[in-house]
Amino acid sequence: MGTNGSTMLEPLRQGLPPVDPTAVSGSASCALPARFEAVRGARSFTRSTLSQWGLDQRFDDVSLVVSELVTNALRHALPDDARGIAPDPDAPVRLHLMRWSTRLVCAVRDPSEDRPGGEFSPERTDENCDLESGRGLFLVDSYSDSWGWHPLAGRLTGKVVWALFLLHD
Repeated sequence: MGTNGSTMLEPLRQGLPPVDPTAVSGSASCALPARFEAVRGARSFTRSTLSQWGLDQRFDDVSLVVSELVTNALRHALPDDARGIAPDPDAPVRLHLMRWSTRLVCAVRDPSEDRPGGEFSPERTDENCDLESGRGLFLVDSYSDSWGWHPLAGRLTGKVVWALFLLHD
């Protein structure tokens, strides 16, 4: 992930219960093209990464969440003229997977500073069913142990939407 990934995800780390820094066991990141076909690539990247980390049994839930987060970034966070461009290290949408001994985090960076899901709120589950948007975040909320978002700071603009999965022995 490099320096940008570390800087970008610092607020995420601050929002989670503390972990021993030596417990970090892996991180992986990929740039995604601004095309809806990128969702398939994100799932493939997730499958490969989880397999390398010995977490194949978590693929179904994690893949569903990754698909929703990437789809939301492509559908709602990119200007229309950005779709169809090739991936590069500064691509507007990036998928990050981070593993600690007791947790896995999926994070998707996009260039929009808008709140994800519009009026969707995990605290108001009953009201969410009638909303026109945000239903994918209902799935994220249902399949992950927690999720959230934060705006980026510094030279990076946009936001990160993340989902946390607790890993049990």
